Amino acid sequence: MMLPCFSKLIPLPAVVALLIGFVASNSTAQQDIDAQIPGIADLPDVTDELQAQIENGGGSLELEDRVYRITRALEINLVKHGSASVRTRGGSATLIMDGAGPAIRLTGSHEGSADPKSFKPATWNERMPIVEGIVILGHHPEAVGVELVQCVQPIVSRVSVRGCLHGIHLTTRNRNVTISDCHLYENEGVGIYLDDLSLHQINISNCHISYNRAGGIVVRDGNVRNLQVTGCDIEANMPHDTETPTTAANILIDVAGSPDDKAKSVAEIAITGCTIQHSANYGAAEDKTVAPGGANIRLAGKEIWPIDSVTISGNVISDTTTNIAIDHSMDVTLCGNTFFAPKPDHLIVTNSQRIVVTGNSFNPRQFERPGALRFTNCSDCLITGSSIHAARSTDGAVILDNCEGFVINGLNLNDCARGLVLKNSRDTLISNCRVARTDETAADIEVDAASRDIALSANRFSGTQSVATEALAK
Repeated sequence: MMLPCFSKLIPLPAVVALLIGFVASNSTAQQDIDAQIPGIADLPDVTDELQAQIENGGGSLELEDRVYRITRALEINLVKHGSASVRTRGGSATLIMDGAGPAIRLTGSHEGSADPKSFKPATWNERMPIVEGIVILGHHPEAVGVELVQCVQPIVSRVSVRGCLHGIHLTTRNRNVTISDCHLYENEGVGIYLDDLSLHQINISNCHISYNRAGGIVVRDGNVRNLQVTGCDIEANMPHDTETPTTAANILIDVAGSPDDKAKSVAEIAITGCTIQHSANYGAAEDKTVAPGGANIRLAGKEIWPIDSVTISGNVISDTTTNIAIDHSMDVTLCGNTFFAPKPDHLIVTNSQRIVVTGNSFNPRQFERPGALRFTNCSDCLITGSSIHAARSTDGAVILDNCEGFVINGLNLNDCARGLVLKNSRDTLISNCRVARTDETAADIEVDAASRDIALSANRFSGTQSVATEALAK
């Protein structure tokens, strides 16, 4: 089963309209901000005053430790001013964005790549613009925190954005971006939104990205390479109720909305050392699912140019409908992760090649959950050296459907409702696996008569086996 991506279901303009409408009618963050800062509407609009400081200060702005209300974007024109910064003098300045668009927009002129030879001389004067040490609160349904346009080496650090549509919005073209030590919390759209742009080299580190209702980190279309997400807590970035079906994800890489355009592609991603979780189980009755359809990580690729070269390692991943969903992707490694509390499944992989799943732990924690690893229409994948505990899926704990060229080695399955299941699959080696305490009514391994060239060696099956003779390798 292929999981539809958000952009395939709804065109991007409609997505934006939907988000804006949702904010207008459901923005609890705005209500909290009104309570947090009484009399917001009575605060003077200082947009013109701050913009004048920018123009007179060579493009830079130093804010006092106070609350400012603005109604238009503060425009930092790097072409005009060169490298610039927005800082706070003592570390406690707050911008209330009471209008549509970004509170701060940095606009440069870079049209090249990250190769120094592609830079125009003037572009070097725009390098490393900085936004740091401020709080941005949204008080308008279309408010955005920070927007980066054609910037080189921008740094956004120690910035908090709450109550906006999006937290940090990257558009058009950017290179060598650093986002660190930020709190992107309770925005009605996306925490960090890479919006159909050309972007190579972006590091996102040591950030809390939580309760953004349309996704935590979202890459949609564009040409994106070298995305590193490290040491972040990313959670509950999807709808917060049990009635809203969604394909939102804490980390969403989505090029499925441009199926015929090779120019829009995403590759070279590392997601390491993060906690990535919520929502599905917690906060709902057992028979309900929070954010039904959500995922912790979703790779939504396309046939003509799949998502490729992705490493997902050393993370704790839990508590969404599907912990990881991968479609039309290749050369993806899942290594050394701990998975728990899916509702229903840990991993769904479709239409993909060379997916490596090794050294992971899959368990339901305190719940009873299906917890399956499902591969459909996939080839040349490895599933090795992993623990799969108490997967209660009656379809199987590990399921291969119309797959070929797999190596399954060194799995330890225990207390599962059903073991390894191969359907219409070919040229696959299963070795050194242990399957124990499978339900008495099910088999440790099942290979149907439509499968071919399946080799079994050095496995320890303590229960029954159901393997069609014609499926075995000669």
